[in-house]
Amino acid sequence: MKFKNAKYLFFDLDHTLWDFDLNSKLAYRQIFEEQGVTLDLDQFIAIYEPLNLEYWRMYRNNEIGKEHLRFHRLKSAFDACNYTVTREQIDLFADLYISYLPNYNHLFEGCIDLLDDLSQNYELHCITNGFREVQQQKMERSGLDTYFGLTLTAEEAGIKKPDPQIFHDAMNRVGARPNESVMIGDSFEADILGAQKVGMKTIYFDIHKPTDLEAYRVKTLAEIKKFFS
Repeated sequence: MKFKNAKYLFFDLDHTLWDFDLNSKLAYRQIFEEQGVTLDLDQFIAIYEPLNLEYWRMYRNNEIGKEHLRFHRLKSAFDACNYTVTREQIDLFADLYISYLPNYNHLFEGCIDLLDDLSQNYELHCITNGFREVQQQKMERSGLDTYFGLTLTAEEAGIKKPDPQIFHDAMNRVGARPNESVMIGDSFEADILGAQKVGMKTIYFDIHKPTDLEAYRVKTLAEIKKFFS
């Protein structure tokens, strides 16, 4: 057991427990089919996913706002695919995406087994930068809400990860102290560095690409159990 003093485990949601890329692709498939978009979906997704990550990085760093993110990640992707869509279509697709996304709730392999195990001995909570209206639906429709006491979104907190204040806010709301708390997430900048700055222990869900950055790392959710057994 590496975290003997741990009592409170804080998880990120998207790309950590909830399979964002797969669920996102399924939502866009529904939009393309219903709206008669003839662009190849795989081509679109290959371009959209890295663009989406970049727009989220800018949003996280307060360089752009929520509506800018929602509109321009789509516009940039369609432009890069040389596929013509109107502003009205982009607005429609953006709204449909937010509506459809929570209907798809694929979780990463081992997610429920891990939460079943950890919830026997630890308090589980969630800190997410995702949009409040969508994240709560994801939690409820996937069944994840039954495992978590607090789900704190950046919109509710008024600040985004990696700002130290959102971690302090989450811990204060549940009565946790940093030396009793562990943050688990897939973003090294937002989840790991942010939590480390306030004295929390961290586990980096390193699914995107290998890294030599200083952190406890796992590549599957099942590996997390070894830190608490």
